[in-house]
Amino acid sequence: MFGLKQRLGKKFEEEVQFFKGWQKDKKGVGALIPTSIYTARRMASVVNPYSGLPVLELGPGTGVITKAILKRGIQPDQLTSVEYSKDFYDGLVGRFPGVDFRLGDAFALDDVLGDRRNTQFDCVISAVPLLSFPMERRVALLEDLLERIPKGRPVLQITYGPLSPVTKLPGRYEISHYDFVVRNIPPAQLWTYRRAE
Repeated sequence: MFGLKQRLGKKFEEEVQFFKGWQKDKKGVGALIPTSIYTARRMASVVNPYSGLPVLELGPGTGVITKAILKRGIQPDQLTSVEYSKDFYDGLVGRFPGVDFRLGDAFALDDVLGDRRNTQFDCVISAVPLLSFPMERRVALLEDLLERIPKGRPVLQITYGPLSPVTKLPGRYEISHYDFVVRNIPPAQLWTYRRAE
């Protein structure tokens, strides 16, 4: 019983922190409450823990997806995670020792990654609120991310709209609908993007 109360208390704290972050920066935080554990697990399911490559996470927020990536079998030092909000970043660093958290803008990845700018990642798990940005910036970010992973590996993006947040550009990248997760508030759409064959 005590364990359940503790978990519920922690979940409530995360939701309050997320809501405060949304109030401060509605454009930088894409939802009112954190991603559900069901969605986070589904997102992490694209990670290949046997590739030997690190994983790049964008927009970890309160760390629900970070936790799911680690549970997938990725060692903390094999996860690089970029967070835009200083408040979220400070909480994440204390909560997930060993993870390579970077404070900065996902749209300026070379600067944020610094010494890891030329690293090849297994895949990218993104919770950047793309719908808050113009389409040309979304496309530019996606193409930058695809250059950082092996051909055939995915960039996975969560969104709350019914369509892919990045427009189709045949010949440049391929888009696949990965899942629709009802057990999320609001229900979440997951999309994968791969370099075109």
